[in-house]
Amino acid sequence: MLSVGLMSGTSLDGVDAALLLTDGVTTEPFGHPVHIPYSREIQNLLHEGLATARLHGKPVTSDPKIRHVEEILTEHHIIAVKDLLSDNGLKSKEIEVIGFHGQTLLHRPAEGWTWQIGDGQAMADTLQIPVVSDFRSNDVAAGGQGAPLVPIYHLAHIAGRPGNATLAIVNIGGVANITWIAASRAPEDLISCDSGPGNALLNDWIARNTGEDCDQDGGYARQGTVDEALLAQWMADDYFRQAPPKSLDRNSFTVPGLDKLSLEDGAATLTAFTAQAIADTLKLFPKHPESCFICGGGRHNPVMMEEVERRISPALISPVESIGWHGDFIEAEAFAFLAVRRLKNLPISFPGTTGVNRPMPGGVIHLPTNR
Repeated sequence: MLSVGLMSGTSLDGVDAALLLTDGVTTEPFGHPVHIPYSREIQNLLHEGLATARLHGKPVTSDPKIRHVEEILTEHHIIAVKDLLSDNGLKSKEIEVIGFHGQTLLHRPAEGWTWQIGDGQAMADTLQIPVVSDFRSNDVAAGGQGAPLVPIYHLAHIAGRPGNATLAIVNIGGVANITWIAASRAPEDLISCDSGPGNALLNDWIARNTGEDCDQDGGYARQGTVDEALLAQWMADDYFRQAPPKSLDRNSFTVPGLDKLSLEDGAATLTAFTAQAIADTLKLFPKHPESCFICGGGRHNPVMMEEVERRISPALISPVESIGWHGDFIEAEAFAFLAVRRLKNLPISFPGTTGVNRPMPGGVIHLPTNR
């Protein structure tokens, strides 16, 4: 089946759209993925939506500002699908399903809910393609964390790789997460969790102090010095001692003391925070991985990669491109995969990945009303 996956993550940089040939078990990336960046105006709108959601403190359906954000978000994702199909010379009728993650506003699995926005029915009606959305709620309702959901795709995608070494796939997005893959390569042996902050806190720091989107090539961090005392204070958070599976909200960490640092020292210390959280989380798995493959935007930051490598030695660190993956589009591909699994009622979360008590399917199917 040829499917489309869409991802707008906690970094708030834009929409990733990718094609995947899959039967829900095997995978083969197809064609050329696209990234549709958010304008500064849309980024500000999304930040306003996040702030409004935090004021509510729980999911609501009646807030006009949230509804407006959802409409703009959905329109931007529809544009991404149209561009993806056009760039690859495809028609809507050639696509079996779209996996539409939407945008997470708040994530509170301990309270029994998670809140993503995105109008799957509007997308299905506009594009005349079935859409699967709301992938997380079923898992959370069953007592799971609702995240991470990508591990089963990591496992399927690496299944053809020779060897049986213990591996870790580390995604450094807005929030960083880790998939631990045992030598058995069995879904029931998968373990995963959010490790800590990824790029979100660093991006916010850079934007607040310079107006730029990110610490390009680690330029500010390279000029700074890590405040090890402050880093130790942040790492004292109980979260880092909790065993996986576990998950985070984008704004789970408040990083007190950051505002006392210079731009460069703040960038260096936030970069080290992400790396140290990854290193400490790897110690919580049954066996230290022999190799770690890095995906997500953080792998483009050479200072981030150096910090990760220094702090998790002796594991071998490589970007996922070293095994033939496209590191900017793994999560988009994953939601194409998860959408097909939903159509076939196959599980997308497991006890070791989200803490749910049994393998669980997930996602709401939206069929086009005029198809």
